[in-house]
Amino acid sequence: MNSSILETKLSTPLLSAATGSSSSSSSESDDSSPENSQRFSLQAVNHQIPSKPIQGYRSLAILSGHIGSVSCLALCGEFILSASQGKDIIVWQQPDLRQFTKFGQGDGSVKALVTVGNRVFTAHQDSRIRVWKISRKSENVFRLIDTLPTTKDYLGKFMNQNNYVQTRRNHKRLWIEHADSISCLTVHDGFIYSGSWDKSLKVWRISDFKCVESIKAHDDAINGLIACNKIVYSASADGKIKAWGKREGKTSHSLKGILEGHKDVSMNAVIVSEDGKFVYGGGSDGFLMGWEGNYEFESWKSVFELKAHQMAVLCTCLTGEFLCSGSADKSICIWKREPYNGGLIRVGVIRGHEGPVKCLQAANYRVGGGFLLYSGSLDRSLRVWWVPKYTSSTDESSPIESTAKNNLCLC
Repeated sequence: MNSSILETKLSTPLLSAATGSSSSSSSESDDSSPENSQRFSLQAVNHQIPSKPIQGYRSLAILSGHIGSVSCLALCGEFILSASQGKDIIVWQQPDLRQFTKFGQGDGSVKALVTVGNRVFTAHQDSRIRVWKISRKSENVFRLIDTLPTTKDYLGKFMNQNNYVQTRRNHKRLWIEHADSISCLTVHDGFIYSGSWDKSLKVWRISDFKCVESIKAHDDAINGLIACNKIVYSASADGKIKAWGKREGKTSHSLKGILEGHKDVSMNAVIVSEDGKFVYGGGSDGFLMGWEGNYEFESWKSVFELKAHQMAVLCTCLTGEFLCSGSADKSICIWKREPYNGGLIRVGVIRGHEGPVKCLQAANYRVGGGFLLYSGSLDRSLRVWWVPKYTSSTDESSPIESTAKNNLCLC
């Protein structure tokens, strides 16, 4: 395998990329199950996974430059954004994989990031969300334009005592504020959703950055978020994945279902198939679990569980028929999804990181009969892999088949 360490800065005058990643009520919703919500216990299903080795995956690059562990990734057209626990966010340019620019230093350890158009939203350990705008006027600098909650949001609520909630003994905060680190973000249907170690899920309107809803979602820290078909799934250290949606005629979210994991095992990651039919969760015991939703996404049933890694599953990502999982055991497993029952067949294991694999992203286009996979680790590196696709639909005559649709608008 050929590995190269690329640390050279690239001064390119133009930033052109596609939209990447990965969307009112002031009352706190409680954690109790509504009348129509259902709880599902994971049954003892021992799914035997046939394993066939994947040949020919390649390490394309090892990107160094972070001063702390790589905590999150996002793809934005021709750019890769990686953030770290060392407070810095680096923008890498493809295809040469050189460092394009760096921003965000000094604003608190970065836990999550997503991109929306020409804006980047970053979640921080200081319980704030920062909004950055790509500015062509300043040689493609990512300029900080706001911090959530916004000053306008604060001023509109701080005088009313009804806007305060108890966060711990003898301490209150405005309901629009997170009381602890924001661990995850997801974008859906014009809103940004944020999950926090304070156990709450908050909803922010992208058009004006206003916090429109706060939900008391879990009994422990929220570790992962994903949204599909107007359903938001939150994974928590309480061992549950919860499904949230809006009932007909309602503007606030309510609990639609609870997907139970293993007892006393943290659920660290959640991902959903493109059609929303299958939900996959990764636990701290190294298991991957799957649930199938009904046609109207009102109930979910357990369909499998499997021992995927020797240590905790920390992250997952999907690209087409493949699911990738990263673990504290420093490995990345590649799984092929069965189309009808959602089961997983392991087709390979990628090793190379010297620390736990904290984040994964897969490109939604084909490259040479395979796909590009990006992994960030506690070893402070970002690695780029080429993974072959062994399917009948693979068209090796077309080296790159892009599915990116929207271009980044520059100001």
